Amino acid sequence: MVNVLSSRVLLRPTDPERSRAFYRDDLGLAIHREFGPRETRGTVFFLGGGFLEVSGHAGGPPAPGLQLWLQVPDVAAARAELAERGVRVVREPLKEPWGLLEMWIEDPDGVRICVVEVPEDHPLRYRP
Repeated sequence: MVNVLSSRVLLRPTDPERSRAFYRDDLGLAIHREFGPRETRGTVFFLGGGFLEVSGHAGGPPAPGLQLWLQVPDVAAARAELAERGVRVVREPLKEPWGLLEMWIEDPDGVRICVVEVPEDHPLRYRP
């Protein structure tokens, strides 16, 4: 087994500044670090226990299967906060058959983002 010390999702947006603004200002993700010259800088955001690196430039949107899963303590509060910031909700919060409360949004390149709340009584919260 490879000894993984850290991990991150690498996102190559079609418009790096627009995507950085979305993740920084609209989603409100905290910046872990920035690197490179201003005109081509990369930004690494905190994603709970992981990281999202927005850097480089792509000629087209990312692969259609790319999705992010962001757990929040309260999906209704997240919905209200995102609406205040002008983030379009693709699908309103809904309790799924598997017990999670999920809402879907998209980044500027159409990357689907699941904003999820794990209810108190859900098995994901069980720690033996």
